[in-house]
Amino acid sequence: MEKYKAGVIGGTGMVGQRFITLMENHPWFQLTAIAASPRSAGRRYEDAVSGRWAMQTPIPQEARDMVVLDASADVEKIAGMVDFVFCAVDMKKEEIRALEERYAKAECPVVSNNSAHRWTEDVPMVVPELNPGHIEIIPAQRRRLGTKRGFIAVKSNCSIQSYTPLLTPLMRAGYEIESVLACTYQAISGAGKTFERWPEMVDNLIPYIGGEEEKSEQEPLKVWGRIEGDRIVKAEGPAITTQCLRVPVSDGHTAAVFVRFREGKKPTEEQIKEIWKNFRGRAQELDLPSAPKQFIHYFEEPDRPQAKTERDLEGGMAISAGRLRPDTQYDYKFVGLSHNTLRGAAGGSVLLAELLCAEGYIDRR
Repeated sequence: MEKYKAGVIGGTGMVGQRFITLMENHPWFQLTAIAASPRSAGRRYEDAVSGRWAMQTPIPQEARDMVVLDASADVEKIAGMVDFVFCAVDMKKEEIRALEERYAKAECPVVSNNSAHRWTEDVPMVVPELNPGHIEIIPAQRRRLGTKRGFIAVKSNCSIQSYTPLLTPLMRAGYEIESVLACTYQAISGAGKTFERWPEMVDNLIPYIGGEEEKSEQEPLKVWGRIEGDRIVKAEGPAITTQCLRVPVSDGHTAAVFVRFREGKKPTEEQIKEIWKNFRGRAQELDLPSAPKQFIHYFEEPDRPQAKTERDLEGGMAISAGRLRPDTQYDYKFVGLSHNTLRGAAGGSVLLAELLCAEGYIDRR
C-alpha cells in the first residue's frame, strides 16, 4: 500500500525520539518531516540529538540526514509535506494548544502526545481498545476550527494505562465499579530522563510527580465518557483516588490497584481473569499494525508482573496484570503494568493514528 507521510513535531525529545524509532519500517507510515525548537532547526537530525539520544537502538538511517525544521516557524511548510503529524513538544500548555491548532487549521491532522488538549471538549482522548467511538467527535471539532482535513486527537496520560485498561473490560461486562484506589510507581523515562541524566534517582524514590495525581484521577472519566452533541462529557464515576511515585526504573509504570464494586455486582476472581483474557478492542478487530494480539496478559506467579520482564510484551503495547486477590477494605486488589513510552506515549499515539487512518479520518493528500 502507499504509505501515509508522517511528521514528528518535537522530534529531539525522548518521546519524539521514540516516534522516530517507531516510524522505522512501519508498514503504513513513512517519516517525511522532523521539527523541533529553533536551536535544533537547520541541523541534521543526527547532529541535533548528538549526546542525548536516549533510545536503546541506533538512530534510524532514514532520519539521520533529515534537516530539522522549525516547529513553530515552518507550520505551513510542514503541513504541505505530510498527511499528518505526531506532536510531542516541550512547551507551556497554552503554547502547545495554540501550536496544535495552527497545524490543524493548516489542514494537517495532529495526533498529540501532549496533555494540553486533553480536556478540550471536542478533542477525543483515545485509547483505541477502550473508547474508539470518541473519534466520532472529529466532525464537530472540524466545524469549530473551520477545517476540512485538520483536527487534533490526543492519547491519555501514561499513568492511567496501567490500570484503566484493566477496569474497562469489567465495566463493559456489566460489573459496576463504585470506587478505585490506585498507587502508581512510575519510571524515570516518564520524566524524559535516563539514569545518566538523572543520577539523583539511583537508589531513590520521589513521592511526588507534579500534576500526575489529578490526571490519574480525572482522565479515566473522560475515556469512559460519552459524546453529547458537540462535546465529550466525562463519566460521573467511579470515584478514583491515586498516589503517584517516581521510582528508579528505566521504563514501565506499575500500579497497585484496589477496586470496590457496587453491591450485588461483584464478579469472582475467575470471572475477572476470564474477562481480561477474552477482551478485544477495536484495535484488535481491525488488526492494526501496532495492536497487541493479546491486549491483557495475566500472570499467576506471585512476583509478576515485573517491569524488567513484562514491559516489552508484544512490542511494549500489551497490558500486564497479576496478584489478583480479595482485599479486606475493598473487594479486590491487583497489580497492573504498562510500558510508559510505548503503550503510554509514542506507541499509543501511533496506534491511535492507525485507528484514525483505518476509520477514514486521516487520508492521503
